[in-house]
Amino acid sequence: MTTFDVLQRFGTLALIRHALTVLLFLALHLIRIPLVLLARILEWLMRRLNDYAAAQATRPQRGPVYQFFPHESPKEARYA
Repeated sequence: MTTFDVLQRFGTLALIRHALTVLLFLALHLIRIPLVLLARILEWLMRRLNDYAAAQATRPQRGPVYQFFPHESPKEARYA
């Protein structure tokens, strides 16, 4: 069915509605492309940050761990 057949059978308004629908479909897909790229970049950054955080959390200590409170056994515990 050609454009002229649609125009003759359904009228100008139906042809315009169809053209607008197709243009809206194309516009939505063009808007979607940058959003998908942004989502992939965010995913890559979050994966890198997660790997960095996991590496920092599982790394063994290189120096002394400073204790701010003395270790006391329950017998030596002083209560105020």
